[in-house]
Amino acid sequence: MPKLALAMLALLAALAAPLAHAQCAPKNPTGPVPPHEADLIYLPTPHPVVAAMLRLAGVSRADVVVDLGSGDGRIPIAAARDFGARGVGVELDSSLVEAARCSARVAGLEKRVEFRHQDLFLADLREATVVTLFLLPEVNRKLAPRLRAELRPGTRIVSHRFGLGDWQPDRTIEADGHPLFLWVVPGS
Repeated sequence: MPKLALAMLALLAALAAPLAHAQCAPKNPTGPVPPHEADLIYLPTPHPVVAAMLRLAGVSRADVVVDLGSGDGRIPIAAARDFGARGVGVELDSSLVEAARCSARVAGLEKRVEFRHQDLFLADLREATVVTLFLLPEVNRKLAPRLRAELRPGTRIVSHRFGLGDWQPDRTIEADGHPLFLWVVPGS
């Protein structure tokens, strides 16, 4: 195929990407919040920060990346698309789960990415080799004991912006002005 034709196809694909994302936009991600969900908000992680989180965790094809509070699915999708990992998103908001599934379908990744409509405190974490978080500090503090107890030694945890209570991170970096924290679950 001539270079000009390839360039035109690339341009059309780039222009179509926002349209595909628009078709997958959540129906009502900021609607009324039930009282038991008041400590959860939908605030997407910027794409450059997503990439930095996955690099910080050293994600590879061998990994299963579980994103707790996965929102529109950008972290599991990026893990599959850019690193070859299997991505799993866990999200309580059904409209965000549907938007994430749509985005995975549009990206051709529905076989590498799965989205579960589920409370993150009830999610099965046994298959995770990497866990990603962008949750409020109170939620992280409640989640930390479970992560320590249930994740296998060597599992990496990356949190955007907030720590895990008194569990000190193994590494801290900044990406695009956002603090990122890495923990590696210690051996037993």
